[in-house]
Amino acid sequence: MIDKISKPKAASLGLQHVLAMYAGAMLVPILVGGAIGLNSTQLAYLIAIDLVTCGIATLLQMWKNRFFGIGLPVVLGSSFVAVTPMIAIGTNYGMTAIYGAIIAAGLFLIFFAKFFSKILKLFPPVVTGTVVLIIGLSLIPTGVKNMAGGASSPSFGSAENLMLSIGTLFVILLVQYFGKGYVKSLAVLIGIIVGTAVYGFINPIDFSTVGEASWFHLPAPFYFGIPTFEIGPIITMLIVGIVVMIESTGVFLALSDITKQKLSPQDMERGYRAEGIAFLLGGIFNAFPYNTFAQNVGLVQMSGVKSRSVTVSAGVILVCLGLIPKIAALATLIPTAVLGGATVVMFGMIVSSGIKMLSTVDFANQNNLLVIACSVSLGLGATVVPELFSSLPPALKMLVGDGLITGSLTAIFLNFVLSLKHSKKEQLKVSETSLVSQGGN
Repeated sequence: MIDKISKPKAASLGLQHVLAMYAGAMLVPILVGGAIGLNSTQLAYLIAIDLVTCGIATLLQMWKNRFFGIGLPVVLGSSFVAVTPMIAIGTNYGMTAIYGAIIAAGLFLIFFAKFFSKILKLFPPVVTGTVVLIIGLSLIPTGVKNMAGGASSPSFGSAENLMLSIGTLFVILLVQYFGKGYVKSLAVLIGIIVGTAVYGFINPIDFSTVGEASWFHLPAPFYFGIPTFEIGPIITMLIVGIVVMIESTGVFLALSDITKQKLSPQDMERGYRAEGIAFLLGGIFNAFPYNTFAQNVGLVQMSGVKSRSVTVSAGVILVCLGLIPKIAALATLIPTAVLGGATVVMFGMIVSSGIKMLSTVDFANQNNLLVIACSVSLGLGATVVPELFSSLPPALKMLVGDGLITGSLTAIFLNFVLSLKHSKKEQLKVSETSLVSQGGN
């Protein structure tokens, strides 16, 4: 594990992490703000405060102490799981109810982190490997859509988008193959820079958004008003919090395997509590619920750099981007197709990590095969066919409508049930052996 690297190297590697998750971090406030009718000034605030809070949340996880912080190289971002619930709450109850619900969910996660940490025994290698595999598989469709220019792009699937994305991927692979040491670890960043530069030669880049952005932006608590606490929105956001914990568990265990750091229940408790604090900050500063970003796990695996100083740098960069919107606006100039070419390989690396974790599983055991088969099928099925659970009640649909959650819950439940059955059989065999032995005596 690389523990000591220079500050300039940590900063450039941290920037690579930021660019890997930047599109996702920007998309959530744009989706939510647009759906609930925010004006341009309010939307600009939402994007800026989201970046600041992403950075703070990341730093909280890096600051490993008695109470919070898992200390793994994780980067946190606004949770996509919360998008639909936030839009529904905002439409029916107003903006203030969104943040009252997020604050309540954050407090719940903080105080129940110890309880969540006890579920670590439900994640043997067959479950963790399957969950990580599903994480990668569920992200790949997003990466492929971005390669084509983004799902809503009028030029979706155009030759230009495909050339840009494949060219970016090709540059990353070249740097990975021929690069040495530090240069090799920057493969994704180099690919994004080259891809954006090529796009600039083909199409003039519009810098007007950079020119219009302000130089400094100070976060303001309760920007959209004093939070209100409604029972319906709170229950909805509590479900979101539980779903986020399940997602984060898979990411934590994947990074534990990559970095060769064994996690204890106390480590998991501190990690969950840090995410609860991130929720709380999101509610106070009128931002979002936060969770660990899976795409950054693929970047850790691919770059081979596992130092916490890199993700600390990423957290600091995110805070600076949020405080200085003019700089943040530069990152919006990166073409979606370029980001797609960069992220699709990282999502594939997450799949590889899952397969590697599964390599330790006993495949002669039929129960393990059933856990993997059912979990991957349902998880991938819910991702590719999201309308699968469209007839369910809203709260239940939100819980299982995400392919990752569907697959993860299936893996946990099946492994638990089949393990119980296996244990009972073993106990029965022991009892029968004991009776035969006593009869012989």
